[in-house]
Amino acid sequence: MKLLIQTVSIAALLIVAMQSADAQESEYSREGADTCLACHDDDLTLAVFRTKHAVPSDSRGPFGHGQLQCEACHGPGDTHAGRVRRGQERPPISIIFGTGSVTPLEAQNGACLTCHQADIGFSWHTDAHPSDEVACADCHLSHAATDPVRQTATQPDVCFACHQIQRSETRKAFAHPILQGKMDCMGCHDIHGDTVATQLARLTVNDTCQQCHAEKRGPYLWEHAPVSEDCGLCHSPHGSNHPGMLTKRAPLLCQSCHSQSGHPSIPQDADGLAAGTPSQFLLGQACMNCHSQVHGSNHPSGSKLMR
Repeated sequence: MKLLIQTVSIAALLIVAMQSADAQESEYSREGADTCLACHDDDLTLAVFRTKHAVPSDSRGPFGHGQLQCEACHGPGDTHAGRVRRGQERPPISIIFGTGSVTPLEAQNGACLTCHQADIGFSWHTDAHPSDEVACADCHLSHAATDPVRQTATQPDVCFACHQIQRSETRKAFAHPILQGKMDCMGCHDIHGDTVATQLARLTVNDTCQQCHAEKRGPYLWEHAPVSEDCGLCHSPHGSNHPGMLTKRAPLLCQSCHSQSGHPSIPQDADGLAAGTPSQFLLGQACMNCHSQVHGSNHPSGSKLMR
């Protein structure tokens, strides 16, 4: 009987100990950020006090009155900050952010979305970033006084870390002024927006381009069909080695849709084609020597986009 009582008592103690351990894992440190900063006093950590996250007067922020400070984002840290026996590995903090973190993606992004749920749209949940397991912290630096991905001059470098093809295209002879720091990726793209299919700043490619190129919007009396359909049919948006960021140099671009037969751009004489004689209509601006209004014309005689 005594043995049975002792066995039950031991089992009860084990259950209590396990419950205490579980409770300990979920507890927050008593001194908040002071506990963390006793060890984490490096420049990278202390930089958080130059950000909006550490404004004491902002009750919405982690360091606002009554908030959990560092543990508001990183989770309970009492076990991590507690005493560790010699030779024993210190338990990690609940949530570790950044590339290479062992914390699951859902936990990392979930900590951010606790406050920033209103800052993201439908496209974030359906696009390639979460599908490829990209965390918020892979792009954003919450401890930096100025987050590089939110600055026009530095944002492209953050995006180009993954988007290598677009990086090489911006270095071609004709490109948007991205490398000059006058334009960033968010000028055209909005990964937190609601344009699920395109991730563009506006619903369509043309609407996005016409934010800046309003003179190409029209409407025109004489329309050039590809212009009203998709700017990308003729232009390479990230950069090109052809003038005007064209996908091909004229007249090859024009002749990919328009028949060359019987046109002045084909060298001809009285007997037909003149072999080896370059046409003047293929020089300079090529087709645009005559058809200068390639985006459309409002002239009564502009049906050929020549005026």
